[in-house]
Amino acid sequence: MSVEVGGRGVVSHVGAALLRLLADRSGLTQALSAAVARRAFVPGRDRGRVLVDLAVMIADGGEAIADIDVLRHQGEVFGQVASPATCWRALDEISDVQLRRISRARAKVRARVWALVGQVPAAYAAGRSLGDELVVLDVDSTIVLAHSDKDGAAATYKHTYGFHPILVTCDNTRELLAIRLRPGNAGANTADHLDVLAEAFAQVPAAHHRNLLVRGDSAAATHTVLDWLTAQDAKRNRRVEYSLGWSISEAERAAISALPTAAWSPALAADGGIRDGAQVAELTGLLTLAGWPPGMRVIVRRERPHPGAQLSLFEERDGWRYTAFVTNTTVGALQWLEARHRAHARVEDRIRCAKDTGLRRLPSREFAINTAWCQIAAIAADLIAWLQVLALDGDLATAEPKRLRYRLLHTAARLTRGQRRRRLRIPSTWPWADQITAAFTRIAAIPAPG
Repeated sequence: MSVEVGGRGVVSHVGAALLRLLADRSGLTQALSAAVARRAFVPGRDRGRVLVDLAVMIADGGEAIADIDVLRHQGEVFGQVASPATCWRALDEISDVQLRRISRARAKVRARVWALVGQVPAAYAAGRSLGDELVVLDVDSTIVLAHSDKDGAAATYKHTYGFHPILVTCDNTRELLAIRLRPGNAGANTADHLDVLAEAFAQVPAAHHRNLLVRGDSAAATHTVLDWLTAQDAKRNRRVEYSLGWSISEAERAAISALPTAAWSPALAADGGIRDGAQVAELTGLLTLAGWPPGMRVIVRRERPHPGAQLSLFEERDGWRYTAFVTNTTVGALQWLEARHRAHARVEDRIRCAKDTGLRRLPSREFAINTAWCQIAAIAADLIAWLQVLALDGDLATAEPKRLRYRLLHTAARLTRGQRRRRLRIPSTWPWADQITAAFTRIAAIPAPG
């Protein structure tokens, strides 16, 4: 086989055109254009289009702004795409006011997408649905490493160097609802939790506000956050439940020691069966919870640790490893509530996918540009989630970004012209060719936004 230059009508990454088409048909491009518009400023490149192209590039696997050239040099499919310099300027122009407007634009488009879906997918735990009407929000933070001295980069609690963003994902749809970039030395800041949760609540379409579940680790289980969630629950026509990790202190250890053997029940495994070596019990009646919201329950889990696990002095006494969480859910068996809380671990998968979709490397030395980049990365994650729920079936509908890129987004095709139309011809030997063409048909059938 010889290799030479001179091919005609051959294009690659044609699956990325699906994301661009989806952004247009959903109304995202127009909404972003309006969100970042400035009075008496008419750019040479529409800024909404530039931001969408950046999001498509990130969803396609790009890690640096210069990667936009992959789309820019395939004008036969993508049309005119901004240069890296224009992309830099577009991100640099985004102010705090425009970030809020972008957030509102995303919420508006999300409501339309959820309406197109009809029935939002149910979240699952222990092999069963949490309920068709329940929207599950998972809040967590992560570490993004920095390998140079960037604005806001600092030593982290994990003895690394970088940033410590906090984010909220939707377990039903795998969307990245809200993200807040923070310096690396940011801790369990209650104000940050409230800000990102408020933004995530605003992202949930109004028709789905009636039944929400917020899950998180012990960093979110503060008086201020729990009081705020309780106040949201008190609003008319809204039920906000929470399931948050709880630190085990001396009071909890004394309550655990006072529990009779009969108080412990077998825990559930991920498939809904009984999990050997794990049990759950309730501590609420054995604790003094004055000052905490009414109706808050404390549930504890114990399990035999895996070999090599580090145990506290209290745990070494009986050989059990203990974890606890709090919830305001009043119904349901303890085993079911504990399995529901443990499903919060899926947020780690969402974080890994987010890091594989633009969040792993922040492009600029300036904090403001990196903040804007994080918002575009969130849009990229949303585009992938919307594509999967609206247009894909089978394993592609649940594939993580890397697999989706290899099988769909990076597909090559031949571009032909005739009868005043362009046609992308995907090789018939490509195993996922039929799924790609079906996805294009479904996205093109979405009514144009009004």
